Amino acid sequence: MTLDDIKTINEIDKSNMLDILATFPEQIKKSKEIVETADIPHLYKVDNIIISGMGASSISGDIIQALFRDRIDIPIHINRQYDLPKWANKNTLVISQSYSGNTEETLSTFKHAYQKHCQIIGISSGGKLQEYCLKREIPHVKIPEGIQPRAATGYSLFTTIYTLKKTGILTQDLTTEINETITITEELKNQNKKEVPEENNPSKQIAKQILNKIPQVYGWTIYTPIAKRWCTQFNENSKLICRYDEVSECNHNDIVGWSMNPEVSKKFICILFRDNDNESIYMKTRLNFMKKLFSDVAGDVLEIQIKGKKRLAKMMYAMYLGDFTSCYLAILRKIDPTPVEAISELKNELAKL
Repeated sequence: MTLDDIKTINEIDKSNMLDILATFPEQIKKSKEIVETADIPHLYKVDNIIISGMGASSISGDIIQALFRDRIDIPIHINRQYDLPKWANKNTLVISQSYSGNTEETLSTFKHAYQKHCQIIGISSGGKLQEYCLKREIPHVKIPEGIQPRAATGYSLFTTIYTLKKTGILTQDLTTEINETITITEELKNQNKKEVPEENNPSKQIAKQILNKIPQVYGWTIYTPIAKRWCTQFNENSKLICRYDEVSECNHNDIVGWSMNPEVSKKFICILFRDNDNESIYMKTRLNFMKKLFSDVAGDVLEIQIKGKKRLAKMMYAMYLGDFTSCYLAILRKIDPTPVEAISELKNELAKL
C-alpha cells in the first residue's frame, strides 16, 4: 500500500496515534508549566536517585541516566522491580512514575520507598499513585490523562527533568538545550506527519525499508536508550519482534553470531545511529566495521544520521523519528498502532491473583 493515502491511514490508525505523536513538542512546553505549579520542595541531602517505573516511564529514566551520566555527581538507578535495592535509604530520592498511576510494580516500590523513609516524588496522570501521595502528603506531579503511555513520553520525560531541576539536584541551565529540542522536534513533526508525501517524509521511507524484516537496533552511549525505545515502539506500535543491543558491548559477543548464520541473518535489518559530532575514532571504527559485516550477512543495513547540536536535541530527534517510523510500519502491515492486547490479557491474569 501507499503511505500517501490519508483515508486508508485514518481507517487503520483508528485511535489517531499519529496525531497524538504530533503533540510531542507541545508536551515538552506543557511539562514546564505543570512542574512550575506543582508543590515540589528543594532537597538538600540526596546521595542517590532511583527512577522507578515500567515501560515508557522507565525509558524516560534511561534517557535521563544517559543524558546526565557525566553531568551530575549523584548516581541515577533505574528500577524495574517490585522492590528497591537494599541501599535505598532516607538520603535516596525515589521518583515514582506511572502514567496511569496504577502500574503494580511502581505502586509496590512506592510502598517500599515509604517504609525505607526515602524522599519520594510521584508522577502520574492520577490513579492509585496520586492517592498514595495525597494520603501521605508526598509531592505529586499530575500530568494530562487519556493518552497511551508510550505516546506521553514528552510528559513523562520532561516533567521528570523539570522536577529534578526544581529540587535543586540539577544545577545546569537547560534552557538552551530544551529550546533546541522543541525546535528540532517541531521540524521533525512537520517533515513526518501523515500529510507529508512519502518522497519527502523520512519516517515513511524508513518504514518501507524495514517492512518484512526483523529490526535489530544498535545504540551507543547516549543512543543506547534510544535504541531500546525504537525496539519497544516496534513491539507495541508495529507489533513486531525486535532486538536491540549496545556498542561496544555487542562487539564482544553479538557480532560473532552474525558471522555464521546466513540462513537466519538475511531476515534482519540492522539499524545503526550515526553522529559524526560524537563518534570517537574508536566508536567510528566499530560502527564502520559493523556496517560492513552486516552489509555482507544481513538482509539490509540502515544508518540513521542524527541531527541537532546539543545532546538532548540529538536524543529526542532520534527517538521521535523512531516513534513515527513504528506507526507507519504498523500501517504498512495494516495494523492499528494503538491496541496492545497481549499486555491487556496479562494484566487481566494478574488481576485474578
